[in-house]
Amino acid sequence: MPHFNHKTDKERTMKIAATYANGEIFQHFGHTQQFKVYEVEDGKVVASEIIGSNGAGHGALAGLLSQGGIDVLICGGIGGGAINALGQAGIEVYAGAAGSPDAAVEALLAGILPKVGEATCHSDHSHSHNCANHSGTCHQ
Repeated sequence: MPHFNHKTDKERTMKIAATYANGEIFQHFGHTQQFKVYEVEDGKVVASEIIGSNGAGHGALAGLLSQGGIDVLICGGIGGGAINALGQAGIEVYAGAAGSPDAAVEALLAGILPKVGEATCHSDHSHSHNCANHSGTCHQ
């Protein structure tokens, strides 16, 4: 279960971002054009919005999320370099997710979303393969 930011003894808040495209969790973290961002207070979603990645690529996405105050990222495929960058930014990563981001956030809040703590995509870009339930080449 992710840690909440403690503003006061009574109010616990957290921001969760999910890679997003066409109502689903987008499967290439480094190529995502949008994130669905959820504001959570006391374990309940109180607001959500879709934000653009501003054309940021692989390396810049961790900074973008960190600047947005994101605590947790839910995504499909992601490389080890991105996981490390997100970790250094204090962002907890739940990789390998697919389907509805709303359902994934509810599973996270219920403590039942599996946490994959390793890369679901690898840096060998010379071939196509399957990563996190999708086909194609993956990038860190």
